[in-house]
Amino acid sequence: MSTLPKRLITYDKKNLDDHTLLDLYRNMLKPRMIEEKMLILLRQGKVSKWFSGIGQEAISVGVTMAMQKEEYILPMHRNLGVFTTREIPLNRLFSQWQGKANGFTKGRDRSFHFGTQEFNIVGMISHLGPQLGVADGIALASLLQHKEQVTAVFTGEGGTSEGDFHEALNVASVWQLPVLFCVENNGYGLSTPSKEQYFCKDLADRGKGYGMESFIIDGNNIIEVYTIIKKLTASIRKRPRPILIEFKTFRMRGHEEASGTKYVPQELMDQWAKKDPLENFENFLKEQGILTEEQDAQYKEEIQLEINTHLKSAFDEEPIVPNVETELGDVYKSFDFKAVVPNSETEELRLIDAISEGLRQSMEKHADLVIMGQDIAEYGGVFKITEGFVDVFGKERVRNTPICESAIIETAMGLSIAGMKAVVEMQFADFVTSGFNPVVNYLAKSHYRWNQQADVVIRMPCGGGVAAGPFHSQTNEAWFTKTPGLKVVYPAFPYDAKGLLAAAIEDPNPVLFFEHKALYRSIRQHVPINYFTLPLGKASLLREGSDVTIISYGAGVHWAMDTLDKNTHIKADLIDLRSLQPLDKEAIFTSVKKTGRAIILQEDSLFGGIASDISALIMECCFEQLDAPVKRVASLETPIPFVDQLENQYLAKGQFEKALIDLLSY
Repeated sequence: MSTLPKRLITYDKKNLDDHTLLDLYRNMLKPRMIEEKMLILLRQGKVSKWFSGIGQEAISVGVTMAMQKEEYILPMHRNLGVFTTREIPLNRLFSQWQGKANGFTKGRDRSFHFGTQEFNIVGMISHLGPQLGVADGIALASLLQHKEQVTAVFTGEGGTSEGDFHEALNVASVWQLPVLFCVENNGYGLSTPSKEQYFCKDLADRGKGYGMESFIIDGNNIIEVYTIIKKLTASIRKRPRPILIEFKTFRMRGHEEASGTKYVPQELMDQWAKKDPLENFENFLKEQGILTEEQDAQYKEEIQLEINTHLKSAFDEEPIVPNVETELGDVYKSFDFKAVVPNSETEELRLIDAISEGLRQSMEKHADLVIMGQDIAEYGGVFKITEGFVDVFGKERVRNTPICESAIIETAMGLSIAGMKAVVEMQFADFVTSGFNPVVNYLAKSHYRWNQQADVVIRMPCGGGVAAGPFHSQTNEAWFTKTPGLKVVYPAFPYDAKGLLAAAIEDPNPVLFFEHKALYRSIRQHVPINYFTLPLGKASLLREGSDVTIISYGAGVHWAMDTLDKNTHIKADLIDLRSLQPLDKEAIFTSVKKTGRAIILQEDSLFGGIASDISALIMECCFEQLDAPVKRVASLETPIPFVDQLENQYLAKGQFEKALIDLLSY
């Protein structure tokens, strides 16, 4: 490398010994040399895509070296130095980038979209923002478990424009979580310059709005990065709190290589090229007599040999052979369900009481279970399901949250990564839209992508019949039955609700647990007083008959029962699905093959609802036994209205009797 003017980056050795300084250099050199090799392989078509971190190595290396190895880091796609400094074997990284089985995602995801518990790294997803809230959850677990650890999470200046950034910083500040928020301000979000991303002088200024300490660090000065972060992390361990760091740096390559850098003024590129963190530090070490030419040549030779050896190993690895069973088997974490049988002592409970009791007993059973939601602590939640919980379990485990559905779902995911369980209460199921991304893209896909369970239950008070209007009455289960990796439970009775909620909490997979508000206080049943579980994915046959199979769930089950009570001459199999994903197909097919007729009743509007899929399954698997077309009954194709007479017209309840009679007379 050519000699550069000494003072382009000013270094202060502080109290660092030569060994540490050389480690900093070598740890920066390694990702730079790997990247240079990757750019060659990209041009040769041997890797499919590359996000370059050239020019930003000092941040990744400095932060990682300042952290303890057991502390979690959540990097981005320009943080190769995090992975190499944590000493992940290069052959595994090369296999990951080539989509080989020895990588971390079995060829299911690319580049740095992976995590590894072995090295305490949690990779990003393309939506950027969710990992900030996930860091909150990991830090919360550290706080609850008294580990005195810091969680570091990276984002770019572009990522700070997302709502997740605000939500995560707000939660971390309110809860005083030990999170180091690292913003790499490299000038551009793809091609959009920083001046079009935010309208403040420095992103660090935002820390003031959260009552949070913030610092600006020269991201190209490895000594400054390492020494300041080491001091701050030591302080956070002693006094847990979040800190916002803005690293000033620059992206010397395109957002990814295909996008290029034509949108960047050449003089700006030239200016930052002179502040190359590796070249400047190399010259400093040589000027100080700490690094000799011979040592430098030896480092480069050793790293080059390591790269070539591990790259050959990855290239020699056989390509992945697709296997349908393997793919389907990895969508969910395997779970050896062992039923806890209820005792004979019962008490009459409303649906709402059964849910509360099931949640309370689960809190007693699982000491690592945390429940979170708006107004759930002293107030007991808007439906009073957690009333009194805070007195029994304390504010650490029963946590009021700010109004930030996205960050709280992400926090729940972080708790799961740290080995804990979480229940999140949506105040209304409708509000899950504000947290939709982490549900369908983070929770649902984590196990399939990198074998990480999402041990999270999201409680979803839902449904009409209570004159609550378009934003408090939806029954939106179909949004989630469509998404592989999620489980969806929807009980209609107190007994089922208690046993299924307990099972959902035991299950290490993400579960959407729907609770119909109109049934909360209107349905009573004798329920065992002790803790018990019911298996997910098993339907309940409530009535038996040979005329027709009625399939429903939630409030629809009660509408069907009312209709059968009114029309006693109709002898029907009435199936309460209870669980929509997994779905008890065997129960459906067995009944339909017996009766020859099927009608599916759902409260949701018709098009795109789960009734359509059940109808298709019946047509595909029971066609020869059918004596009539499969009938679907659902609510109107409108948003759910407020006033009683419009809501009554909207709901499928009023249409079901006629549809059933018409089907029987076909």
